Amino acid sequence: MKDEIVSKLQLLKEYVKFLRSYMKYSPEDIKKDFTLKGAVERYLELSIECCIDIAEMIISFENLKRPDSYREVILTLGREGILPEDFAERFSEAAGLRNALVHMYAEIDVDELYINLTQNLGDFDSFAKYIAIYLGKETE
Repeated sequence: MKDEIVSKLQLLKEYVKFLRSYMKYSPEDIKKDFTLKGAVERYLELSIECCIDIAEMIISFENLKRPDSYREVILTLGREGILPEDFAERFSEAAGLRNALVHMYAEIDVDELYINLTQNLGDFDSFAKYIAIYLGKETE
């Protein structure tokens, strides 16, 4: 399990690196450039998917009750002390963004996308840090 999670964390790091490279663009640039908008959407989606996948692996490994939603997957890690609860509560909203990106891509508000791009990327770094701490405890 640890190798799979580490592999997902490496993918997450790459996706976030791509997203950071798009921070130089304005919301107007993103609105005008369909390819740029698609890239931002896709890398946000993939980043969120990595986090959900990691959370599901941990839930399975720990034999925790299988959550009913992606949001609950993140909240479960908070309840179990793997993520700080306040962080899990805030970060679980990414599951809603993931669902919008997957199912309502034509209706994605570019301003909301831009906020996630410019203000929330650090959450992925925090998530990765908390998971690394968890993995360190598991190997002790």
